[in-house]
Amino acid sequence: MREFSVPATTSVADDENLTDMVWANAENSGGTVSFRRRVEGTWTEVTAAEFAAQVMGISKGLVAAGLQPGDRIGLMSQTRYEWSLLDFAIWAAGCVTVPIYETSAADQAEWILSDSGAKAVIVEAETHRREVDTVADGLTELRHVWQIDGPTPDGAAPVVDNLTARGADIADTEVHDRRRSVRADDLATLIYTSGTTGRPKGCELTHRNLLAEVRSDIDAFPQLMQPGKSMLMFLPMAHVLARAIAITCVYARVTLGHTGNVKELVNDLGSFQPSFVLAVPRVFEKVYNTAKQKAHSEGRGKIFDAAEATAVAYSQAEEAGNPNLTLRLKHFVFDKLVYGKLRAALGGRCMAAVSGGAPLGERLTHFYRGIGVPILEGYGLTETTAAAAVNVEHAYKIGTVGRPLSGTSVRIADDGEILIKGDVVFRGYWNNPAATEESLEDGWFHTGDLGSLDEDGFLRITGRKKEIIVTAGGKNVAPAALEDQLRAHPLISQCLVVGDQKPFIGALVTIDSEFLPSWLANHGRSENTEAANLVDDPELQAEVQKAIDSANETVSKAEQIKQFRILPHDFTEARGEMTPSLKVKKNKVAENYASDIEAIYS
Repeated sequence: MREFSVPATTSVADDENLTDMVWANAENSGGTVSFRRRVEGTWTEVTAAEFAAQVMGISKGLVAAGLQPGDRIGLMSQTRYEWSLLDFAIWAAGCVTVPIYETSAADQAEWILSDSGAKAVIVEAETHRREVDTVADGLTELRHVWQIDGPTPDGAAPVVDNLTARGADIADTEVHDRRRSVRADDLATLIYTSGTTGRPKGCELTHRNLLAEVRSDIDAFPQLMQPGKSMLMFLPMAHVLARAIAITCVYARVTLGHTGNVKELVNDLGSFQPSFVLAVPRVFEKVYNTAKQKAHSEGRGKIFDAAEATAVAYSQAEEAGNPNLTLRLKHFVFDKLVYGKLRAALGGRCMAAVSGGAPLGERLTHFYRGIGVPILEGYGLTETTAAAAVNVEHAYKIGTVGRPLSGTSVRIADDGEILIKGDVVFRGYWNNPAATEESLEDGWFHTGDLGSLDEDGFLRITGRKKEIIVTAGGKNVAPAALEDQLRAHPLISQCLVVGDQKPFIGALVTIDSEFLPSWLANHGRSENTEAANLVDDPELQAEVQKAIDSANETVSKAEQIKQFRILPHDFTEARGEMTPSLKVKKNKVAENYASDIEAIYS
């Protein structure tokens, strides 16, 4: 058993809560630009004083509507300024925020609202309101449904105007009394897990949990989390990582922007010009694949490939010591030809990127560091209030997810499971004492993930305990390592390694629809050919086989993929194969493609 702990640099007092930062900022730095929000296509500034006034107005409306301290309020919206505004207003009224992904189906929203006993829900648009209306009969606790965008079906004003007007007669002191009565160990939010292995469970996160995460993040990223820096949030705010970083920005007086329109992301990055970005690995993979595809389609493929190899080699040389003169010269040339354009796609001022939610391949991490945008990869779960460990600029080891955050301990159990302890660990699962008892033991949270700690305290993720495959020959195989390497190939979008109780390891592979046209063009084929028509194509099969051969070199012979199937479609959330946070629901994929898995072994 190995353990590594990092002492806390600060502590959370028992009488603190998340609303303190709003009024501290307003009183001490009222003119600071806390947010820039999109108004009719233009970024408009919102100062700390203006934000506090808006939070107060909405909070008074919640009080006037009869919401009591501790009441749960659902929030179903894509990423936008109002998400952060409503979140803090709910806390100021003494209530609890229950995020719901805006892509959730009606039955998913019904489960979350019903299980949490939500008294109110705020939805973004008419489509979300209709979803709630279809299941409203089963929501006996629900009293209010408000809408962010207007007009509403009943003619009511949008929620911000509605609640602000409703609370006009409520005294400011009533809100201040409410918010000051909230203690650090009171519930702040119920975040429902993404449900990769079953029905989502509500994670109880307290004000202490989130404040501990916020202060640890500031300690980890001192060069990013400081006044004058900026961050554009485009991940779903219902995701714990996005939420925690957004709150950290408010606390640290980093100017925060929001955008929910991923199709306009490149334009928004260019106009907002953030100091850093936050994303899940799939976003970084897409940026890389798109750039590579564009270069190849424009006849600059050889230049891009050489620049890519140089970036990776440069990063690897930096890690080993110092790049030699020849490598530095090549890197300088490609910085002018290629790397500068890639950095421009992130706004041109991006100092670094933070990644979490899933593993990022080592080669891709070296690539981004080589082009001048180090990706600080971390690890955590909803149950650990986002990050529990993270790479930072002064302690950065590619292939790991960094050291534990300040105030956090990581232990590797005898069976390889990662255990976590500290103020970031949640207090339990809502309405589920059995699951709570199973996952928490003497303050240690059993993550279900497998990993190792090196002598310097860096954590490496090696797999998922419940996903270990045991072949018919008795060999234990952790599929994550193979899957991560295959996804790093630009032609491969997703994959699922299979083989439990089977004679050998197999894999289901999906093709990246954005990179496919470039590959087809380079092979003299029609760019309009769909993946569904290529599942048995010899050339495509050979290309995927090369990627599998490369991945197989990193594992023992018994762990190698012997057979694979190319699927006609990518995994989607609509078919229940992906979570809103882009994690693969392996059980559902295995169910949907049972015949393809069987064909591997026939």
